[in-house]
Amino acid sequence: MNLQRWFRKHSLRLLAIRDTPESIAGGVAIGLFFGFSPLFGFKTILAIVFAWLTGSNILAAVIAGTMHDVLLPFMPVIYRWEYDIGYWLLSKPHEWPPRLHRPHMEGLTWRVWTAILFGDVGKRLLLGGTVCGAPVSAVSFWLTRSIVARHQRKRRAPKPPDEESEANPS
Repeated sequence: MNLQRWFRKHSLRLLAIRDTPESIAGGVAIGLFFGFSPLFGFKTILAIVFAWLTGSNILAAVIAGTMHDVLLPFMPVIYRWEYDIGYWLLSKPHEWPPRLHRPHMEGLTWRVWTAILFGDVGKRLLLGGTVCGAPVSAVSFWLTRSIVARHQRKRRAPKPPDEESEANPS
């Protein structure tokens, strides 16, 4: 699949939404913010709920969350950065996390991942995701608002009359 064509198609869908630029930009910001969270199955649901609560455009939030999923091949690296930032913020004194190592799992220890995810690792990932997602969503809000406002102004601008229609008034 051509990535540029896919991105253009979804961008045009955002521009086709008939709503205020602030509402569309709010939906995009919310969708991208939750795209950075490690809440795998709940990203879209949370984006819809928060877009509805804030009066932002729900469709824009879903489209932005989908556009964020293009980064899926890079998400392990992004999650590692988020974990590092969360680890650094929660450690006293501040320090970077130790290097990764492959855990030795045998027997039923694979079931403990839920305790790990909802314990220290989950807290660090959520905090790091919030810290990384907030500036990206803020920049996307301002950028999207200006692009959508410009697009809507162009669309509403009166079109100049054709020279042929002036020459032939019939």
